[in-house]
Amino acid sequence: MQRPEAWPRPHPGEGAAAAQAGVPATPTRAGEPAEPSLYTIKAVFILDNDGRRLLAKYYDDTFPSTKEQMVFEKNVFNKTSRTDSEIAFFGGMTIVYKSSIDLFLYVVGSSHENELMLMAVLTCLFESLNHMLRKNVEKRWLLENMDGAFLVLDEIVDGGVILESDPQQVIQKVNFRADDGGLTEQSVAQVLQSAKEQIRWSLLK
Repeated sequence: MQRPEAWPRPHPGEGAAAAQAGVPATPTRAGEPAEPSLYTIKAVFILDNDGRRLLAKYYDDTFPSTKEQMVFEKNVFNKTSRTDSEIAFFGGMTIVYKSSIDLFLYVVGSSHENELMLMAVLTCLFESLNHMLRKNVEKRWLLENMDGAFLVLDEIVDGGVILESDPQQVIQKVNFRADDGGLTEQSVAQVLQSAKEQIRWSLLK
């Protein structure tokens, strides 16, 4: 399958906004347009309604440490959790997001990314999870199906490149990988137990 090209727009100045958000600005020459790139997605993360991380993947080194990532996520949550908008511009980045019961889903791109492409990824992620979780896109069911959620995300984005935006194709591929990989109930339980232990340790730190 051919990978879609990113649709770049002129790159606005990011210095002031990035400095306010604690985000390192990307150096560009004056008047120089952004280079077209397949690497459209900087990050995808899902938070609960208290702004705590449930699932996250970062695809570049804008936030090299987990601590920096979680500070960024908290700042984004504080900016977006009380608004009805679906798009935010924060720290020199474009962020599209969607809430569902007690979850907030975010897709992050650079400031020159096309919002429609980012929204297509967000919609695909939500619809794929909606199908996998049988229309129960909420914290309890996400935590109980975290392995499937990571498989879904990996079918949509790989290394920052958008691979798929059709939820039906994503679900078919996830089901194929699960069958081919022999994801038995026991192995799923082991993955879930490991995830719960990681969450417990992160809360104790």
